[in-house]
Amino acid sequence: MTEAKGPMDDPQGGPASERRGGSAGAPDGGSLAGRLLVATALIDEVTFRRSVVLMLEQNADGAMGLVLNQPLDVDVRAVLPAWQPHVTAPGRLFRGGPVGTDTALGVVAVPGDGPEPEGVRRLFASIGLVDLDTPPQAVMGGLAGLRIYAGYAGWAAGQLEAELAEGAWYVVSTEARDPFTDHPQGLWRAVLRRQRGELAFMATYPDDPSAN
Repeated sequence: MTEAKGPMDDPQGGPASERRGGSAGAPDGGSLAGRLLVATALIDEVTFRRSVVLMLEQNADGAMGLVLNQPLDVDVRAVLPAWQPHVTAPGRLFRGGPVGTDTALGVVAVPGDGPEPEGVRRLFASIGLVDLDTPPQAVMGGLAGLRIYAGYAGWAAGQLEAELAEGAWYVVSTEARDPFTDHPQGLWRAVLRRQRGELAFMATYPDDPSAN
C-alpha cells in the first residue's frame, strides 16, 4: 500500500456504481471542504449506506472525501507497521472510499494555531494530512490524533450536485473529534443526533424500515 500523494489525480476512479458525488458546492454556494456529508435513506448501496463522509478537497476538476465510519478488520501494522503505536483507537485501518484502495491517507488533528509539524499539511481548522513517509517520531509530538484510511471517495463534476438535489446527502458541520471517534460504527447516528430541529429525529430511523 502506498501513500496517496495526490488524491485528486483520479477523481473519477472506480465504476460509477461505486462512486458518489461531484464538484457541487455547499448549499450556500461555497465549498464543501471541511463539511460532513451524511447519507440519507435514499442511499442503499453497501459502499455508502449510512456513511459519514468528511470532505477534504473541492475544485473545478471534482472533489474528494473520506468515509469516516467504516473500520476494516485489519490493524494498521499490516500495511504501515511503524505507525501502529501512534494511531487513535481502535488501531484499525479504515476504508476511506472505493477509489485508490491501494493508497493510504493519514488524517491528523493539529492542535492550536501554530505552524504544522514536519510532514503535515493543515487542510482546515485542526484537520490535516500527514506524509506517511515521514518518520512517526518526527511528527507525533505535535499532533493530537491520527487515523489512516485506505482509499477515498472521488467525485466527478456534477454528480454530487445532482445527489444533493435529490436529497441523497445531508450537509452538516464537522466536529474536531469526528475523524477520530472511538465508536465509528455509531457515528452516523451521533452526527444526526446532535443536529437541531427535525434532522435530529433521523437518528432514530430504523436500519430496516420494512421491518416496522
